Amino acid sequence: MADLPFTLDQLRILRAIVSEGSFKKAADSLYVTQPAVSLQIQNLEKQLEVSLFDRGGRKAQLTEAGHLLLSYCDRILSQCHEACRALDDLHNLKGGSLVVGASQTTGTYLMPRMIGLFRQKFPDVAVQLHVHSTRRTGWSVANGQIDLAIIGGELPAELNESLQVVPYASDELALVLPVKHPLARLPELSKEDLYRLGFVCLDAQSTTRKMVDQLLARSGLDVQRLRIEMELNSLEAIKNAVQSGLGAAFLPVVSIERELTAGSLHKPSVAGLQVRRQLRLITHPARYCSRAAEAFRCDVLPVFASADSPLRQPRPAAVGPEPVITDLDAP
Repeated sequence: MADLPFTLDQLRILRAIVSEGSFKKAADSLYVTQPAVSLQIQNLEKQLEVSLFDRGGRKAQLTEAGHLLLSYCDRILSQCHEACRALDDLHNLKGGSLVVGASQTTGTYLMPRMIGLFRQKFPDVAVQLHVHSTRRTGWSVANGQIDLAIIGGELPAELNESLQVVPYASDELALVLPVKHPLARLPELSKEDLYRLGFVCLDAQSTTRKMVDQLLARSGLDVQRLRIEMELNSLEAIKNAVQSGLGAAFLPVVSIERELTAGSLHKPSVAGLQVRRQLRLITHPARYCSRAAEAFRCDVLPVFASADSPLRQPRPAAVGPEPVITDLDAP
């Protein structure tokens, strides 16, 4: 075939329409007019001699041919992106970009500290952080949209063979009480004490709540006996509720470090109870690894990793000068 029947711009437009759900929203996201988007798709359909969209409904729906082209479109555009990243690397980290991902808790409380350390060393690299569910983050790494990610949940089974998964750090889930709660005066609580508390927690349908319940059950608690008095939609709201005396909660330690230091939350010890989950680093071994991603992996991630993480093992000398670490304590 002498000439390809499509251009990269047409493929970008096709993917934008599917992602945004309509021709108009796709045009807005690409900063072009809706007639320009429609004309490009019409020309593409004419060149391919197929219909890509079923125009009978209100929402843009792909035909069978549209779905087939989209599967190749994602791969083609991903390869183009990797080519641009490789060319950027020729500047030896004097530019380029890094895209990292994380599940909710890690992305909110830990990853910004990692990015801060990375920016101290490589201020010319543009960094993006994508915070989503473990499932969505895993697919983004698999599709080449994210260079590497730290997750706490379970990956979809279909991704286990394609992604490289490395143990990273242990994340403790701690009981917290209002500082004036009567039980806050005790040196240690028993598991039975927990069943007399009123708890503030995330919505029962949230993925994080289900993960927390599973961890508590594995640690020997009867989750059904815990008295749930309030359900909220964010960890920050739960922290504020506990500080206001509205109940107790189980929260990741990384999310309450400031409050514990300030003395606005009380973290009691509970006899025979230790609740931890394993954070893991995920990458795609078959995709191009940029110099920025390699520098982040070698120079930043080990600072925050558990002592037994493979990332703590001896490695070749890092690129660039040693980092200056200020106010950054490993969890």
